[in-house]
Amino acid sequence: MSTENLDTRMTELGQAARAAGRVIAASGTEARDQVLRTTASLIQERADAILETNMADVEAAKAHRDDAFIDRLALDGSRLEALAVELEHIAELPDLLGQTSDMQDQPNGLKIGRMRVPIGVIGMIYEARPGVTVEAGGLCIKSGNAVILRGGTESYRSNQALVECLQEGLRQASLPPEGAQLLPTTDRAAIDALLKMDEWVDLIIPRGGTELIKRVHDQTHIPILKHLHGVCHVYIDDTADRDQAIQIAVNAKTQRYGVCNAMETLLVAESRAEELLPVLGDVYAEHGVEIRGCPRTCDLLEQAVPAVEGDWSEEYLSPVLSVRVVADLDEAMDHIEKYGSHHTDAIVTTDEERAKRFMREVDSSSVILNASTRFADGFEYGLGAEIGISTDKLHARGPVGLEGLTSQKFVVYGDGQVRV
Repeated sequence: MSTENLDTRMTELGQAARAAGRVIAASGTEARDQVLRTTASLIQERADAILETNMADVEAAKAHRDDAFIDRLALDGSRLEALAVELEHIAELPDLLGQTSDMQDQPNGLKIGRMRVPIGVIGMIYEARPGVTVEAGGLCIKSGNAVILRGGTESYRSNQALVECLQEGLRQASLPPEGAQLLPTTDRAAIDALLKMDEWVDLIIPRGGTELIKRVHDQTHIPILKHLHGVCHVYIDDTADRDQAIQIAVNAKTQRYGVCNAMETLLVAESRAEELLPVLGDVYAEHGVEIRGCPRTCDLLEQAVPAVEGDWSEEYLSPVLSVRVVADLDEAMDHIEKYGSHHTDAIVTTDEERAKRFMREVDSSSVILNASTRFADGFEYGLGAEIGISTDKLHARGPVGLEGLTSQKFVVYGDGQVRV
């Protein structure tokens, strides 16, 4: 596709999304829920064709991608069924649109409050997982938004098949199919064009690796909902319950490695290091976890290798863990502030005052007391589903579900009042 043709096509796509978004925003709860339920049924009915298409994507990707990537790309019957169930679940969530809050009666008789409304058009840029097509599409439609999707090049055919289900769901609910569109080409120039479409796109959500998110951040003036890194910490305090500390520190690292809420650095109070680190070192060794430690950690664990400065701010997404022994809570919080990414950080303690300080003073989108960082997830937080995680401080922070895909406007009800 030539540059001129691409620009024309992208403008048309943006205009269509804007028009469709207005219709979807004005539609009722029943219509939007019907879209999701119909899409779920279509995914089940077309499962064989979708899996055949996905297999073509997988076979093409095997020539130049590793096993971990292929696992993220591949669909099977159970994964498709899970996507259908997730759409049904999203349909059952309460409709936030039109809800009013903070209504106040003013002395002049005006009633003033806030009403929840859609953001408008969401640009979703993501990598291998074709399931994101369904999750993002479902959440955007439920929240009254139109969505423009750009999945990974390797999953293009799979994404097409899934978007066709979303569009047919929109048609059957008498809503415009342009409410869910896939970029018409795998050419990266289309991403560049999307990032310049501030007239038609209201929010960009990049979901993937650091390189993707940084590229989006550097190239657009459209507001972004993002997190760059997931450098998550667990701090084991002097007063931590021994069994809890071990269980949480192991789960936070080993339950799943390649996710943004996995622990990447373990901080242990000096008074507990000699007791706990040898036990944890043995368990991590059983899981094949490489430990990169401070000098004190290396003294206590002969398998540990000395950490370098860059290790403390590294998001490994693999069986590698940084471990540092710290003097106390203050040193732990100083370390988190210096090296962390404001994603998710946890403390294990039985001291109520220290717990309060950690929960209040650690500046992260999720702060956790006596539980694993792996709980930093939209489903676990009761959001129903999530479209991503934000470490920004404005609009939405932490796991983002339906509420994060909406905004608020002031609504003012009068009875003839004029200002004097």
